[in-house]
Amino acid sequence: MSVNNDVIKAGVASDADYMGRLFRDFQAVNNASISAIMPLCMAPYFSLVLHEAKLKPQTIDPSAFDEFSVEAEEVCARARHSLKLFEDNQRNIEGQLRFFEDDILKKHSARFLGNTWLRFARRWERDLGLFTYDGTLVTTSHAAAFHLGVEADKLFQNDSGAYRLGIMRQMGQCFAALGARMDTHGGETFVRFLSGARLKSADVLASTYYAEAFNGAATQTAINVALTDFQVRMNFINKVITDGSDIRNLEYTVFKIRYVTLYQVLLSLKLLKEDPRYPLSPASATAIETILAAPAGRVVTDRSVRHFRNTLMHYNLLPSADTARVDLGQPIFGLVPQYFPGYDFEGLSGLVDTCISETASALNDWSRGV
Repeated sequence: MSVNNDVIKAGVASDADYMGRLFRDFQAVNNASISAIMPLCMAPYFSLVLHEAKLKPQTIDPSAFDEFSVEAEEVCARARHSLKLFEDNQRNIEGQLRFFEDDILKKHSARFLGNTWLRFARRWERDLGLFTYDGTLVTTSHAAAFHLGVEADKLFQNDSGAYRLGIMRQMGQCFAALGARMDTHGGETFVRFLSGARLKSADVLASTYYAEAFNGAATQTAINVALTDFQVRMNFINKVITDGSDIRNLEYTVFKIRYVTLYQVLLSLKLLKEDPRYPLSPASATAIETILAAPAGRVVTDRSVRHFRNTLMHYNLLPSADTARVDLGQPIFGLVPQYFPGYDFEGLSGLVDTCISETASALNDWSRGV
């Protein structure tokens, strides 16, 4: 077997093992809020693993997906692509903003507003859910809907969640076929270290919330929806997914989720700033410039390391990799020194953590006009 195939198999096996332990911990935790909200935060990463593994039939046994319906595969593909944010080459910025406007804002408002027959009581209706951990926004109902990959009409159909449960069951079967085990005695995931008392929720009016966030009313609302999504992605990988872990010695899947998310948010901010079709306020432009100018961010997103991100996203090695230096027994298979000369895995983990912390903090400040 080739070194490339070895890397693919090892990456998929590591991800499947982590997801199995994560599902185990979701079942074990005795808190309804954690069991309901945290899977929403993880949903696009479940889909990332399955979507990419399915694209490797020469290496990953395709029979693992025998029970995966076409519809489940489409949901999975949409959720996986949502992680690319403005780098999604199917939608780009224009398409993503249109999606946020038409499929998120309008359809969620239509579902949750105007339902009270007493007109004066409609002032208390709300169409946006906010979810915080230790006072930090980690997801919203809009962000969750975007990353679930489920079309709005299916998301809101009156079936008591049967459709979504059916999709999740198929995904669980695929993970099991890839090696995930819920009876494993392996290491605990972040879920075991969370406190339900620190997880809060609130319902607000979306039009009011977004008019006061990021670029405010100076631009189309969908931009503020997208920026809020970037914000909650960064807060989740900064405050939640590493709970109980050594930041400098993260396991493969946790490091991968953090790096890929950070990379996509930074590149998406760069794309937004450079696109003249979407003018930002001077304060917003300055906020993005400050984020992108950070030394750690420049290292993480340098064009020379794009192939490192691609291997984490797609599993397979790129032509730039020196296969003689690949070591499956090392973190990220020994690829870190190849793409980041002068860094070992612990050093890169520390750099990534610094960049995540700085970016999350800057987005939080920017969202509040600080």
